[in-house]
Amino acid sequence: MKEKVRLREEIDWAATVAPLAGVAFLCVVFMVFPGQSVLALQTIRGFLGNECGIYYAVLGVGTFICSLFLAFSAYGRIRLGDMEVPEHSSFRWGVMIFTSTMAADILFYSLCEWALYAGESYIEEIGGIQRWASTYPLFHWGPIAWSFYMILAVAFGFMLHVRGRGKQKFSEACRPLLGRKTDGVLGRMIDLTAIFALLAGTATTFSLATPLLSEAVGRILRLPAGVWLTIGMLLLIAVVYTVTVLFGIQGISKLASVCSYLFFALLIYFLFSGGEAVYILETGFSALGNMVQNFIGMSTWMDPLRENSFPQNWTIYYWAYWMVWCVATPFFIGSISRGRTIRNTILGGYGWGLAGTFTSFIILGNYGMAQQLKHGVDVSGFIAAGGSYSEAILKIFDTLPLPEFGLLLLLVTMIAFYSTTFDALTLVVASYSYKRLPAGKEPDKRIRIFWAVVFILFPIGLIFSESSMYSLQSVSIIAAFPIGIVILLIVGSLWKDLKEYTSGRD
Repeated sequence: MKEKVRLREEIDWAATVAPLAGVAFLCVVFMVFPGQSVLALQTIRGFLGNECGIYYAVLGVGTFICSLFLAFSAYGRIRLGDMEVPEHSSFRWGVMIFTSTMAADILFYSLCEWALYAGESYIEEIGGIQRWASTYPLFHWGPIAWSFYMILAVAFGFMLHVRGRGKQKFSEACRPLLGRKTDGVLGRMIDLTAIFALLAGTATTFSLATPLLSEAVGRILRLPAGVWLTIGMLLLIAVVYTVTVLFGIQGISKLASVCSYLFFALLIYFLFSGGEAVYILETGFSALGNMVQNFIGMSTWMDPLRENSFPQNWTIYYWAYWMVWCVATPFFIGSISRGRTIRNTILGGYGWGLAGTFTSFIILGNYGMAQQLKHGVDVSGFIAAGGSYSEAILKIFDTLPLPEFGLLLLLVTMIAFYSTTFDALTLVVASYSYKRLPAGKEPDKRIRIFWAVVFILFPIGLIFSESSMYSLQSVSIIAAFPIGIVILLIVGSLWKDLKEYTSGRD
């Protein structure tokens, strides 16, 4: 009884109940007024993309430059915590970084993103599918995207392991700039905005990729795929990650290791059983070189005349997508980086994150391109004609030997990836429910279960509204707008805090 009373006193009820009420309201709106909801999303997204697109672009480039400058500056030698040896081994740490991000999304987009670009007139204008449909996925999931994570991971790691602050919240990272305002209305607004943005990002993730799981299950078990099977897959994932999150960091670490083996098995299946290993590797090598050669131009091109709106439709969406995930994932990376230097955290995070992401896009994506460009399987045409992304991916699997085995491997891998990602997110966002939570202390299991359930509600509402990819992208772009302002506050606070910390040691 005393434990229940103590927990009630520790909980920040506003940060817990307000997001739940907001999610419940949005679910009702999307289910009852699906058409009007989609129209409202598209209108707001159109305004932000066309009128405020440069805001997202400058923020992305600036964050990337800032992260590299920080890594190679004198501050890079600062150790996050008082440990001489990092808390986790490099392999264990790197695997948790990759699997705690949008790993299931990475698999989904690796299989079909090249086909989405193949239907863009801009791709044909600048050199064709072979050269650019393999390059843009690496760019959109590359250094700029990961920079949002790395700069904030350092900020949160420094806050937790060096400064030892007792609040594990977004607003706490802004304290060096905001001072006492962090404990007032402004701090509360920052935290609520962060939680809503995270819920929007997770909803987009689930709503886009989960239908592929239901299609795979339908194919394997000979069941009709549909909304209810998709919701069933959502609930299955929720059960898996809810059970795992009860075991805390150790459970996440073990599941992350399992994920890595499943991921490698899927890559080997595509690379060696499809007969396109040479094409896959050569195209990937060429795409890497093309991205490096054109990186500055791709990062700063905004299509001012709106001749094709390619950056508005894709680049801005991706920077926004990664920004909404910044609410929790960098917190997790920062928390597991105890004992590492700032330089090692940034450069090591880039290394592990980009290695996993690029390998996935090069092998899975280029295999699909080979089927279209060499063997006439018109995946991009199927999507352009209104076919679903999930069915298009199944067409790619049909070209492989033992396609049902491949789909089963994909199914298990994606569920494991989803579970690891949401284990990490649930562990972090549950910390937001506390008034104070010292570094190293994990939230109560009941709070983690509560957030595990909340994460599922909004995606179900979006699935019932049958939102298009454009509408789902709009959710992230809208949610990311205020988060960008908070990111600037956190980065500014980090620089101020680092300066004060080093001057105090001199």
